[in-house]
Amino acid sequence: MFASPELWVLVSFVLFLALLVYYKIPNKVAKALDDRADRIKAELEEARRLREEAQSILADYQRKQRDAEKEVEDIIALARREAQFFAAESNKSLNETLQRRMKLAEEKIARAEEQAVQDIRSKSVDAAVAAAQTLIARELKGKSAEDLVTRSIRDVSAKLN
Repeated sequence: MFASPELWVLVSFVLFLALLVYYKIPNKVAKALDDRADRIKAELEEARRLREEAQSILADYQRKQRDAEKEVEDIIALARREAQFFAAESNKSLNETLQRRMKLAEEKIARAEEQAVQDIRSKSVDAAVAAAQTLIARELKGKSAEDLVTRSIRDVSAKLN
């Protein structure tokens, strides 16, 4: 009966299990496995927390980027409006300056025309007076002629100038 190898294997196995139970190995193994499971669970929880934090930070940066892009678009739109306003003001100012200069040039031309007309009238009067003086001097003789010429010249000069 004690010669069977199966019996000795059974006895050895039972002794082995008894030793394991005596030294509380199953509890230690279970505790080690539980500790390892708790560590893994804590690491998973930390990873989940870090992931949520990263997603929160990402969402925050994306919102800030959208806000910055909107602000840039607003600044560009404002700059365009200001540029259009300044262009319109510059164009208006240029047109006003050109109108003023045209008016001044037209006034200057009108004054020059008036001066030319006066010069022509003056020269015409002088020529007419000289011609009349020559004619009268040829036709009239004596003291009465000289008085008439002098009086006429004064009258014509006074009326034309």
